[in-house]
Amino acid sequence: MVFASLPGTAAAEPALAPAPYAQLEKELDTRIDFETLPRRAEPGINLDAPIRDGGAWLGERLAGQRVTGPLHDDPRGTPTLPLAVRAGAPGANLSLAYHRGLGSTALFPLGPADFPALEARGEGAVAVVFDHGQRAIGLRIHSDYPAPLGRARPQGTVTLTFYRADGQVIGQVRRRLSGGINEQGFRRAGGIADIAAFTLANDDPGGIALDDILYQTAPMSF
Repeated sequence: MVFASLPGTAAAEPALAPAPYAQLEKELDTRIDFETLPRRAEPGINLDAPIRDGGAWLGERLAGQRVTGPLHDDPRGTPTLPLAVRAGAPGANLSLAYHRGLGSTALFPLGPADFPALEARGEGAVAVVFDHGQRAIGLRIHSDYPAPLGRARPQGTVTLTFYRADGQVIGQVRRRLSGGINEQGFRRAGGIADIAAFTLANDDPGGIALDDILYQTAPMSF
């Protein structure tokens, strides 16, 4: 796992630190589990607009950004203020479907191949904007399904970029995935509740699915 700090901060004190997902489940009071819509098998439900869930908005990218990449979407550019999510092109935004590996409905970011193509599922980007600043977040990422006959494909990486409400980057995390469920947790250095948004991109050959995004709706007490 690679953590990048804010410009000017000491390398020994990164702006973000890893946190056990199981611990964040106890600390944080809310999760986005994508169970509000009817359960559908893959390819699932195509969503051409941003999603509102509790105290957060989800889309393809942040307003002011663009996505690049021939196979996988990668959000680039400085977001405009106030922070907001933007949907991708029709058929290339997000979809929801029952995921056998996670055992629940999950979010599939759609890539350039467009819904309902198999090669589009999980190849896109995701942006999340919170109503309130966060001290910590967690999420579960599934990387590919088990390969038939033992012909396993190599897993790729995910890159998460965290933003303050003023659009400045707090830090960036790049994580190599293992096959199956990857539980990820991140905590802000010093307990500062200023994570206003994050974007997630991946280069996994089989695509990814997201579920159970943990965050806080009320002030945290320690």
